Amino acid sequence: MLTEKQHELLCFIHERLKESGIPPSFDEMKDALNLRSKSGIHRLITALEERGFIRRLPHRARALEVLRLPDAIIPASRSSGFRPSVIEGNRGRPQVVDRDEFDSGEPIQVPVMGRIAAGSPISAIQDHSHSLAIPPDMLGNGEHFALMVKGDSMIEAGIFDGDTVVVCQTDTASSGDIVVALIDDEEATLKRLRRRGDSIALEAANPAYETRIFGPDRVKVQGKLVALMRSY
Repeated sequence: MLTEKQHELLCFIHERLKESGIPPSFDEMKDALNLRSKSGIHRLITALEERGFIRRLPHRARALEVLRLPDAIIPASRSSGFRPSVIEGNRGRPQVVDRDEFDSGEPIQVPVMGRIAAGSPISAIQDHSHSLAIPPDMLGNGEHFALMVKGDSMIEAGIFDGDTVVVCQTDTASSGDIVVALIDDEEATLKRLRRRGDSIALEAANPAYETRIFGPDRVKVQGKLVALMRSY
């Protein structure tokens, strides 16, 4: 399963090769995807290569070969009227479900607890504002809550400004999990957690944002991402 940015880059490379037979430069790819630095392109290229979609040819500058295209097309546009299917979730990519349409049994009411920053941290999670009906097979054991996403720091993990994330309440997480983290008991943010020795790194999925590193006493895990919902 490709993220939206991975899919967009793969299509751009494929179209450029069809048109001219020459792969685009890293600067051209950066501009096409509206990224601020070439480091994000390096990460996307590596991810596509690891998944078997492209191959870098040795000893040749700008040499890329498209090996295959994805069977399922992830749309690059968030235009009105598009209604996505369920995308099977795992640690790297959450499930996405159209908020207006699901048929997986009697829904469960999950409280929405305000906003969460996918960008610079904002004030800590607010009180219960309203509830959402969530398909039960999207939820595991334990208590769950939902938060509305503000910001674009997790776009390469498929999480966009305006999405609603569904979170399983827990105070523990493994390195690589996307978590709701509370910093200094004041600021809440949605980031990928990495453990670096005795420190905790909160990692964005957007090259425009730097990884922030804290001592373990400054970060409290509030929950782990299990799914997200999106309106079109």
